[in-house]
Amino acid sequence: MQITNFLKHHYRHFNAAALIDAAEGYNKHLADGGKMMITLAGAMSTAEMGIQLAELIRQDKVQVISCTGANLEEDIFNLVAHDFYERVPNYRDLTPADEQALLERHMNRVTDTCIPEEEAMRRLEHSVLKFWEKADKAGEQYFPHEFFYQILLSGELEQYYQIDPKDSWMLAAAEKNLPIICPGWEDSTLGNIFAGHVISGDIKNVHTVRTGIEYMIYLAGWYTEQATDESPVGFFQIGGGIAGDFPICVVPMLHQDLGRTTVPLWGYFCQISDSTTSYGSYSGAVPNEKITWGKLGQDTPKFIIESDATIVAPLIFAIVLGQ
Repeated sequence: MQITNFLKHHYRHFNAAALIDAAEGYNKHLADGGKMMITLAGAMSTAEMGIQLAELIRQDKVQVISCTGANLEEDIFNLVAHDFYERVPNYRDLTPADEQALLERHMNRVTDTCIPEEEAMRRLEHSVLKFWEKADKAGEQYFPHEFFYQILLSGELEQYYQIDPKDSWMLAAAEKNLPIICPGWEDSTLGNIFAGHVISGDIKNVHTVRTGIEYMIYLAGWYTEQATDESPVGFFQIGGGIAGDFPICVVPMLHQDLGRTTVPLWGYFCQISDSTTSYGSYSGAVPNEKITWGKLGQDTPKFIIESDATIVAPLIFAIVLGQ
C-alpha cells in the first residue's frame, strides 16, 4: 500500500485532506454493504482513467456507471487506435493555423491529445453500423452501451486492440454486464454518426438506439430494486454536467413523482470539480444544496474536492484499490 501510505502521511490539509476523507468514506460505504455509482464527465476515457476504473469494476467496487456519450465511445477509440493517437504537450501555444493543420490531418484534439478520425472513429463506425442495421431490420432496440457490449463481446474488434485489454473499462463493464446510464448520448461522435445514418436512410427507425427518458426509466427501476437501508447507493461524481446531473435526480423523482418514499436517499456523495460556487452554477454548488432538492440527507457523508479530476481520481481510486 505504498501509494495509500504516502497519501495518508502527506495529504493532511485542505483539498488534500478532503481527498483522504472522501477515499476513506468510499471504502467505509462499501464495507458497510453499500453500492457505488461513478459518474464520468469531461474526457476521462481519453485521459485513460480506464486503467483504474476497469480494475474497480473487476473488484466490484462500482456497481453502476453514468457517463457522457463521449466517455462511452472514447474508451473504445483508445482500445483500437491508441498507437495512432498524438500528444500535443504545447497545446496552449497552438495558433489557429496549427489547429487548421490538425483538422486537415483528421486529428481531433482534446486538450493535449489528438484522436485520429480514420483509425478510431471510422473504424468503430464500420463495426457499430452493422449492429445498428441488424437491430433496425429485426425491429429491436438497445441502449448505446448495449450495442457496445454486443460489439466488444463478439470479438470483432480484437484484431485492432492496441492497449492491454485489461485497461479498457468498457471491456471490463461488458464482461460484467455492468449497468450503464448514458444521458445525452446524442451529444457524441457516434450519436452524430447515427443521426446521419437515419437521415440518409441506412437506419429506418430512429428509436433503434434507446436514449434519454428511457435511460431514466431504466435507472429508476434499477435504483428501486438495488437501494435499501442496508445497502444504500453512493454517488461518486467526476466533474459536472449531465453525467452527474441526470442520474442524481432519480431519487427526488422516485419520491416526489412516484411516491416511492421508502426508497433511501443517496448514501454517500463526493464530487471532484474545479468549478467554483457562483450564482446558478450547479457544478460548483456545495453538496448541502442538494438537500433542498431531496437528493441527499442531512446525515449523508458529503465530500467535495476542488481540483483537477485527472490528478485526484486516480489517487482516490488507488486508496480504494488498496494500492
